[in-house]
Amino acid sequence: MNDNEETAVSHEQLTLTADQLDQLAGFLQELPNPVRIHYWGSPQASPEEMEALRLCQALADHFAPISLHAFPRRANYAYYPVLGIMGEKDGEKVDYGVRIIGLPAGYQITSLIAAIQAVSFQGVTLEPLTRIKLQKLNTDVTLELVTDLEDEGGTLVAKTIFGLAVAHERIQSYLLMSNMFPDTIVRYSVYRVPHLVINGRTHLTGVADEETILQHIGRAVK
Repeated sequence: MNDNEETAVSHEQLTLTADQLDQLAGFLQELPNPVRIHYWGSPQASPEEMEALRLCQALADHFAPISLHAFPRRANYAYYPVLGIMGEKDGEKVDYGVRIIGLPAGYQITSLIAAIQAVSFQGVTLEPLTRIKLQKLNTDVTLELVTDLEDEGGTLVAKTIFGLAVAHERIQSYLLMSNMFPDTIVRYSVYRVPHLVINGRTHLTGVADEETILQHIGRAVK
């Protein structure tokens, strides 16, 4: 199945508490541009996939700029659920390459909000100097952030990498929830989070600012 074949979603069971939604209102109520959340997964396959769908539907129901488009699992993803945070122009999706792999729980709810804001504000969440330096990039870059629900520092890195993906068409950014997929820890030899992997070979552990991440991207593409 493709992105034109959406999964029907029941609205009756898809809710967040009023307190939770009120806490998010300050971040999502006045988004300047529409945001589409594309969900890939099977709600019947795991509690995490169901909860991710519930979370996304609640956001779409409560905040007018956000819409949800739910699709079945796809063969080209190793883990589920997958959330694609996309823009919209003239009624069509704009895919900036922003993905969250797994249920964004705990501190990573903040990362989900950062992804939505990065897309809606179209990359201006980055520092002006960062956007200027990005203009020199002419190589594809894949950023993979390994984090978990207790990783507060990961939210800061997530904000940066999502902003980078929106600001430059050759950057794709993925957030991976290692508490759901522990084999990512082994694959990338992660000893603590947040852990950023650039193009599968350059590693950066710990909280890093925009300048440091840009420097590591520069090393990865040489």
